[in-house]
Amino acid sequence: MKNYCANPKMTNFRWVVCSMLFFALVVNYLDRQVLSLTWKNFIAPEFGWTDADYGLITGVFSVVYAASMLFAGKFVDYAGTKKGYLWAIGIWSVGACMHAFCGIATNGIVSGHWTFSFSAANASLEALRNVSGAAVMITTVSVWLFLAARCVLSIGEAGNFPCSIKAVAEYFPKKDRGFATGIFNSGAQIGALLAPFTIPVIARYYGWEASFLIIGILGFVWMGLWVFVYKEPRKNPRVNAAELAYIEQDAEKEEHIAPETEEPSRKIGLFQAFTFRQTWAVIFGRFLPDSVWWFLLFWAPAFISDVYGYSSASTTGMLAIFTIYLISMLSLGGSYLPTFFINRSKLNPYAGRMKAMLIFALFPLLGIGVMPLGEISLWYPVVIIGIMAAAHQSWSANVYNVVSDMFPKSVVATVTGAAGLASGLGSFMSNYGAGKLFDYAGQVNMHFLGFEGKNAGYMIVFICAGVAYLVSWCIMKLLVPKYKLVELKK
Repeated sequence: MKNYCANPKMTNFRWVVCSMLFFALVVNYLDRQVLSLTWKNFIAPEFGWTDADYGLITGVFSVVYAASMLFAGKFVDYAGTKKGYLWAIGIWSVGACMHAFCGIATNGIVSGHWTFSFSAANASLEALRNVSGAAVMITTVSVWLFLAARCVLSIGEAGNFPCSIKAVAEYFPKKDRGFATGIFNSGAQIGALLAPFTIPVIARYYGWEASFLIIGILGFVWMGLWVFVYKEPRKNPRVNAAELAYIEQDAEKEEHIAPETEEPSRKIGLFQAFTFRQTWAVIFGRFLPDSVWWFLLFWAPAFISDVYGYSSASTTGMLAIFTIYLISMLSLGGSYLPTFFINRSKLNPYAGRMKAMLIFALFPLLGIGVMPLGEISLWYPVVIIGIMAAAHQSWSANVYNVVSDMFPKSVVATVTGAAGLASGLGSFMSNYGAGKLFDYAGQVNMHFLGFEGKNAGYMIVFICAGVAYLVSWCIMKLLVPKYKLVELKK
């Protein structure tokens, strides 16, 4: 046990932990963005992919991610935040690097001649495409190989938010968790801001394989730092008594919550998590909103290419993606809004979050105007999509913390993982569904509200995205009208 001494000046090591979570999410979203920024202009021409093929790959990623979230949270609660995060980022970094070798493996399987040179494999595939029947086989084999790599990536990434939310619950009092989550969650936007100016450039000059390898290696660098940085607050010599008291202030206010030292004995089973209305509130708070976010993340570059003709490697394409995520940085201010309501109006954490989340839910309604205003200029959709992304990040920073508001710390990762099932299923619905819709709309030249072909498909998707958050907020409010702590029996 650490020996504490009186120290009037509080340390701030909790923000060092928050910064590590931030950088982990930067790496996470760079890894996710590599495929979305390279498939349309670099990978699809090489393997002959359609929108449906890409939608299948991203959709299966989401399903595996969802299934893994169910068990990742339980694993993190069992292994602890430090070891859990090391396993998570280690697995997803391996998965990220695996993508780079899909071309070599496709050539080996299709041609029977194995080479360990990226350029030689690409040249061989180029020649094979002229052979009767080989083109279809190249497409099929490459899709399955990317599915395998994507599944490994998704298994690792499933541990990201359970680890991060658990770390925030361990290092921050309830009133600060929304803001702390907003800070580390902004790593998604920073990763997305860096992505359009790095990944397509690497792919253009060194090949799409190099973009997967270089970004994947960053995860191993982070692991080396995490080993030395993270310890539980009570065991951390860099956390003094004043900061520890600040971190644990909620235990003093709520007498019926057991002290931190007793919490490890208070566990729930994986499926028991679904017996609480609070769990279902978080599930519905993530199902539709996360489907919107993952669609924007995976399809924004394709949208700009399909509708406006700018590739991800073009200057305009890179600036458009950069602007979207630059605007999304507004979520940093939004993530503080619940804290403002809690402090000013003396609201409980749940009431403060729900009031702020209702405001966040109104901004995505602008998405209904993406396609109509897009006929005037590309930059209207760019600004609107950026606002939608900012609203989502503000929303998600708080919906994650609904769990830590109402559940003991010892089961936060388990419940977060259970709610992650909804996120993954929502993402599968939006990504695979969008891919099939866009192919169908283009084939039959669909007409919808004055738009035709793929543009009609995009109009349908953005209408659904616009209303998703408001619907989710209403369901959450119906399930949990008022703040109610979950009390677990020992």
